[in-house]
Amino acid sequence: MYKKLISPFLFLFDPEKIHNFTFCATKLLFKLPLIGFLIESRYKIDNTKLKRNLFGLTFDNPVGIAAGFDKNATHISEFEKFGFGFIEIGTVTPKPQKGNPKKRLFRLKEDNAIINRMGFNNDGVDKIKSRLKKDFKVIIGGNIGKNKVTPNSEAKADYLICFKELYNHVDYFVINVSSPNTPGLRELQSRNFLNDLFIELNAIRSKKNIKKPILIKISPDLSEKKIEEILEVINENNIDGIIATNTTIDFSNLKSKNKKEIGGLSGTPLFDKSNDVISFISKKTKGKLPIIGVGGISTPEQAVEKIKAGAHLIQLYTGIIYEGPGIVNKINKKLLNQEF
Repeated sequence: MYKKLISPFLFLFDPEKIHNFTFCATKLLFKLPLIGFLIESRYKIDNTKLKRNLFGLTFDNPVGIAAGFDKNATHISEFEKFGFGFIEIGTVTPKPQKGNPKKRLFRLKEDNAIINRMGFNNDGVDKIKSRLKKDFKVIIGGNIGKNKVTPNSEAKADYLICFKELYNHVDYFVINVSSPNTPGLRELQSRNFLNDLFIELNAIRSKKNIKKPILIKISPDLSEKKIEEILEVINENNIDGIIATNTTIDFSNLKSKNKKEIGGLSGTPLFDKSNDVISFISKKTKGKLPIIGVGGISTPEQAVEKIKAGAHLIQLYTGIIYEGPGIVNKINKKLLNQEF
């Protein structure tokens, strides 16, 4: 029903406006009696075969929502009922920021893709933290970054602020140094910056009663040499995992009229590129480093392929927009019949 009736209507409107509209509509829908129960019974699959134990956490299933979808942590309870195994909020920055000028989100329907140049628009760590004080049932990841006005020379402080403020409110952290939409951010994927940052993050969490996992989200546009360098830093600092990958700035072979827009590309064109990075990391680490695979998943078969490439968990973003929230149910049903 989503692809035949709902998405054709939604796609008539501006992508960012319709995203905000559907978020408001979802909130209102869940206020109706029994709606939450009915959606959960329709979409959620509770099966021990789907559970995954990774970096000290138990995920009900391996299918999560990638950062950027519920960046302000406003719809965690609602999305949990659709059957997602985990939800990653953010990217969160210390101070609220509006992000880049609009228009900044573009559908590429012929390519089953999206280009975004949102620029870490979010409500800031204080307001987002206040929304995380509820007792949620689903695992929550905190994706953190720096404010646009913060120079790279002072970027470490922004990550430390978000890490400290969110520590008691999320289950794992993701260090985002790979978005193409904040000027200079990808330069932070350097050995010196990451090593310096990880040392301080480890010092903070060593004083906590609970050791929260730390992951890093990397670009799909890195060379193999650069990925190897990051893997060395991860190993040296006992970092818990990696997310592969963020959006790409490789726009080759696109068909859509919006292909000349500036930003990060997600969706089907990213699928093989992210799989190549996942496979490379898996082979280099002999499958021992936990990998969350994200990029271009819009079918159950693609989810299986992503896991076979080496991903331990997977995340969706663009696939939700094109396929609807029912995609998580379809993927989990497919995974129940797979042997890995």
